[in-house]
Amino acid sequence: MFIDNAKIYLKAGDGGNGAVTFRREKYVAAGGPDGGDGGKGGNIAFLADDNLSTLADFRYKRKYVAQNGENGGAKRCFGKSGEDLVIRVPRGTLIKDAGSGRILADISGEKAQIILRGGRGGWGNTHFATPTRQVPRFAKPGTPGEEMDVQLELKLLATVGLVGYPNVGKSTLVSVVSEAK
Repeated sequence: MFIDNAKIYLKAGDGGNGAVTFRREKYVAAGGPDGGDGGKGGNIAFLADDNLSTLADFRYKRKYVAQNGENGGAKRCFGKSGEDLVIRVPRGTLIKDAGSGRILADISGEKAQIILRGGRGGWGNTHFATPTRQVPRFAKPGTPGEEMDVQLELKLLATVGLVGYPNVGKSTLVSVVSEAK
C-alpha cells in the first residue's frame, strides 16, 4: 500500500527543574545553597532516509514525544539533557503545520532538520544567592518544549516518461499497461 500523506503529533522534551538544596557537612552549620540546574529537553528532528519510499509507518504511530531533561541535583549537579528524537522519512517529504498549512521544512538534504526545540532547563538556587539573601528557598522551573500537529506530504516524482510524436500510440500503451482508462 502506497501512502503519500500522514498527520502526526509532535512534542519536544520539557526542560528539567532547578534544585533547591543546601550544602551539608559535619562541622559547617550553614553551608549555603548548592542546587544544580535542570537539563535541556530533547529536540525533534527529521532526517531523509533513502531506504524508505512511503509514509506507511506514520499511519500506525501518530504520536512522537522527545525525552524530557532531568531535574538538577544536590552539590551543584546539573540534570542530564534529554536525547533528541530523530524521525526518518523518505527523501522529498514536506512537513507542514496542520493548522495553517505553512511549510516548515522540505526534507531532501543529507543533514537532519530540527523542527521543534526542547525546553530550557531551570536554574538551581545557587543562581539566586546574594549578599542580602543568602538562603534562597526557591529555584526556577524548566520551560516546556514546543508541540504541534504536523502534516507529512510525500512529493511524488515520475520515474518513467513517454516521449514521441502525436498519434504514435502513447495513450494506447498506457491504457494497456495500467488501469488508466
